Amino acid sequence: MEKCCSFFDSTIRDGSHAIKHQLTMENIRAYCRGVDAAGLDVVIVGHGNGLGASTLQTGLSLLSDHEMLTCAKENLKRTKLGAFLIPGYGTIKEDILPAMECGAELFCIASHCTEANVTRQHIEYVRSQGKEPYGVLMMYHMASTEIIVEQARKMQEYGALGVIIMDSAGASVPSIVRKTICSLKDKLEIKVGFHPHNNLGLAVSNALLALDCGADIIDATVRGFGAGAGNCQLEALAAALQKEGIETGLDLYKLLDVSEDIVKDIWPNGCGLSALSIVSGLSGVFSSFSTHVLNASKRFHVDPRDIFIELGKYKVVGGQEDVVVEVAMNLAQKSKQSVESSMLESLL
Repeated sequence: MEKCCSFFDSTIRDGSHAIKHQLTMENIRAYCRGVDAAGLDVVIVGHGNGLGASTLQTGLSLLSDHEMLTCAKENLKRTKLGAFLIPGYGTIKEDILPAMECGAELFCIASHCTEANVTRQHIEYVRSQGKEPYGVLMMYHMASTEIIVEQARKMQEYGALGVIIMDSAGASVPSIVRKTICSLKDKLEIKVGFHPHNNLGLAVSNALLALDCGADIIDATVRGFGAGAGNCQLEALAAALQKEGIETGLDLYKLLDVSEDIVKDIWPNGCGLSALSIVSGLSGVFSSFSTHVLNASKRFHVDPRDIFIELGKYKVVGGQEDVVVEVAMNLAQKSKQSVESSMLESLL
């Protein structure tokens, strides 16, 4: 029986967000050895924001891209090594070419959902080198389905083998998943993928829905290891598909062992739907903003939930973390003015 889709594993990429990009060589070595025979198509490795993204603003990695990719490659015998890149953080010469030299075979080239044009030279270069380029449209909930299709077509034109829709803020509800995936399957000639986050507790169900609509790729993580409330939990999805009698090509027991024996140690506090995770999904703000929001909340004595809601109104995206402080300051000022106004009214 042919398996239902391809499975991209972003555990040692997206999971980096959850531990402030402090993955160790032993973490990567143990993880890659553990999942190498689990039936995954590719393991994507690196800083949470991809190649070249280790900065003070987004978080400094404990290890360099070269160290992470080399370590992963040495411990992956059956599974492809993948890398992730956002143009602006990474470049062809400084990041993609060295990643290829480390053994990366597949590249996910990502942009904001309305800016596919910035990926052109990167996708074309990867294709010209005989490697596998996939386009990624991040924060897709911020654009209409028509625009998403238009942007995906650009990536198809550039030579992408598929386009992955990334629910970066975990803001997806079933209706938007169905409409988007069905539209892309209808309009594209290449593969369509989905990368769910779990801020509203819908990651696994949204992945199942995407597959029902014809998605060719699910990009998920073991134990849901990832930013904010985490990602679609790969082993839970595999179990649900197995229960439905759908062939995945995945070794569920191996994934469960890696979850319990390896990822649990890397991420001891686990995942879960915290109040902030839910508000992050509700406001449509990328989950990795949580640390910045909490810090600003303590500094300016304002409710972190209010900060997230305001950030949603600003339609912030990754790389705009500096806006958090501005929003917190404004909320603190409004709160102060409100208190002063109330005191004045009481005196009158």
